[in-house]
Amino acid sequence: MVVPGVNGSGADHWQSRWQARWGTSASRISPSSWDEPNLADWCQAIDRAVTALPAGVVLVAHSLGCLAATQWATRRRRDVAGMFLVAPPDQEGPNFPADTAPTFTGLTAVPLDVPGLMVVSDNDLYCTAAAAWRLAAGWKLDCVSAGRAGHLNAASGVGSWDFGHALLTAFTAGTGARHAGIDHGLAGRKA
Repeated sequence: MVVPGVNGSGADHWQSRWQARWGTSASRISPSSWDEPNLADWCQAIDRAVTALPAGVVLVAHSLGCLAATQWATRRRRDVAGMFLVAPPDQEGPNFPADTAPTFTGLTAVPLDVPGLMVVSDNDLYCTAAAAWRLAAGWKLDCVSAGRAGHLNAASGVGSWDFGHALLTAFTAGTGARHAGIDHGLAGRKA
């Protein structure tokens, strides 16, 4: 299940490209507050989307979606097989959109009771490498660096982001996830 960041990840974003590749076996959250993110609304959107899917879903989150997914997981996690978190923002960093997303500030990274992998960039405008590793430690997640790749979004030029897709494929192989587009056959298929 795709959990985008602010404004929902456009057509050129790797999340949208992956979802198109997965077809109808993938879903995306639909909060009513894409432009002025509200944490409660985003958590409810995740809850609705997960409830509509078979057990064993993997959340594929980007940016602010990572904060929503982790908060949702600590509050009301249903049968989720894993979390694949990419480029979570540092809420205490100078570029965090606190004015636009005030309900996403002041969150604490607590251990998640679900398998997860976090992928970060060494030069993310929204999160320093040190802050990213602190988040991973707080959530008790393994963390992988994608090198100097910006915010790992469409603007950073990663395209379909094959490296990330390979990481997701390897991660889901260990979770046994077979739903919502994260089927091993679908995850390995070339676009």
